[in-house]
Amino acid sequence: MTTLDYFQIFLFIVLVIALTPVLGTYMYKVFTGEKHIMHPVFGWLEKLSYKIIKVNPSEESNWKSYTFGLLLFNLVGIVFLFLIQMIQAQLPLNPANLPNVSWHSALNTAISFVTNTNWQGYAGETTLSYFVQMIGLTVQNFVSAATGIAVIVVLVRGLSRKTTDKLGNFWVDLTRATLYILLPLSILFAVVLVGQGVVQNFNSYETVQTLQGGQQVLPMGPAASQIAIKQIGTNGGGFFNANSAHPFENPTPFSNFLEMLAIFLISGGLTYTYGKMVGSTRQGWTIFMVMMFLFVAGLGISLYSEYATNPVFGNMAAMEGKETRFGITNSVLFSVVTTDASCGAVNAMHDSLSPLSGMVPMINMLLGEVIFGGVGAGLYGMVVFIILTVFIAGLMVGRTPEYLGKKIGAFEVQMAIIANLSTSFAILLFTAWASVSSYGLSSLNNSGPHGFSEIFYAFTSAAGNNGSAFAGLNANTMFYNLSLGLVMLIGRFGVIIPMLAIAGSLAGKNITPTSAGTFRTDNWLFAVLLIAVILIVGGLTYFPALSLGPIVEHLLLNLKI
Repeated sequence: MTTLDYFQIFLFIVLVIALTPVLGTYMYKVFTGEKHIMHPVFGWLEKLSYKIIKVNPSEESNWKSYTFGLLLFNLVGIVFLFLIQMIQAQLPLNPANLPNVSWHSALNTAISFVTNTNWQGYAGETTLSYFVQMIGLTVQNFVSAATGIAVIVVLVRGLSRKTTDKLGNFWVDLTRATLYILLPLSILFAVVLVGQGVVQNFNSYETVQTLQGGQQVLPMGPAASQIAIKQIGTNGGGFFNANSAHPFENPTPFSNFLEMLAIFLISGGLTYTYGKMVGSTRQGWTIFMVMMFLFVAGLGISLYSEYATNPVFGNMAAMEGKETRFGITNSVLFSVVTTDASCGAVNAMHDSLSPLSGMVPMINMLLGEVIFGGVGAGLYGMVVFIILTVFIAGLMVGRTPEYLGKKIGAFEVQMAIIANLSTSFAILLFTAWASVSSYGLSSLNNSGPHGFSEIFYAFTSAAGNNGSAFAGLNANTMFYNLSLGLVMLIGRFGVIIPMLAIAGSLAGKNITPTSAGTFRTDNWLFAVLLIAVILIVGGLTYFPALSLGPIVEHLLLNLKI
């Protein structure tokens, strides 16, 4: 690694820390109804939205009604996105005359983008028209991210309110998250990306002559607008097949740095919003520092593994599959950031990472992607582990577990366990099924532990709503489209529904005053316990599967020395 590599990592971390309270304070004002800078700009549109959908913004609902509204909205999104892919050839803005999408691929894509997974088993520029990319995928990039933000806001209300069943209005939270947070940031970022060279047009694909004298078709389209929200909303679906390795999506070192920073921006800021809404910014900073510690630890392991010399590779760091324009460090940093934050955008092929370096993205997702995580999703996933931590701590000292003055009872613990087990059940069950079935192995390019890693990574990415791929696996088959789609639904709503139930239960409880015996959750001791619970739960659950994939591959690689 060079001095510039170290400086870039340092600058990235400093900017994430510095921007967290700035954006966090702004989002706090948005969701508490305080005046903020964007209200004069989009306030009229917010009011118009409520009139169109006939919603009373002052009317709040309980957790069951809130959940019903959320599920209904997402179901409509799946149906709409599925249908426009099925009739794509008859719709406008299709200059490449692309045909209709197969039903199982269309269903997988619809589920994928509605659940904020954005997994794609196809090349976007050769499969989807401009109309579907904009009206289907880009719209879902906004509202799926807004849904995740809405869930954490409800959970915070459950923690901060007392003896009530009112948790807010889903349509209001969705609208405010979209109009005041995601839309302004995306517009600003899209303009910056266009300035860096990202394409944004409605031109037909262009045929150009290469330096070798051949011809190549260059895809065009409204890419910058989708790339901006795919990074900011931690979505990750690529406008082009090569994703952020494509020069039309990520043309310069500066755009590469900004795309990584955008991935952490809202997720980091929400920790500060969380702290302000529960009445203690120390609580938010404690969560933030746990996330940052796990991020730095994973990045360090991944960098060490990639730069470690090995005679198998001629005692050189392997460049195969890396982003050759930006170097190994940027490839590794991007891989860790995107899997920490449930984004899925990539600028290098994770399949080409060294075994241990490839294991780090897997672990990031297997831990529930709570290391910053998807916008909103990472933070409410972290609350699952917080509940388990205070429960375990309460058992150790013989006290009823509490968090932020709320008694954590059997119901909250049960819901937290369901949220945790739903994803692990989906990952392990479907990985085992695909690993022993002919239709699961038929589209696999590699055998042995690396082939197992490719299958394991695919279902991990789906359950974690990440969307990145390990490559080497053709997932655009009926088996994988349907199985991965089901796992995406489990990974998304198998966590959201229990978390909303926890919010409803906690909101109905009174707040217990702090006493000398209260276990503090805003200091280094709790942070250490929280990290331990996250790692132990993940380790005990997934270590056998990791042993069959990247761990044994690493050992086999060393045996060749």
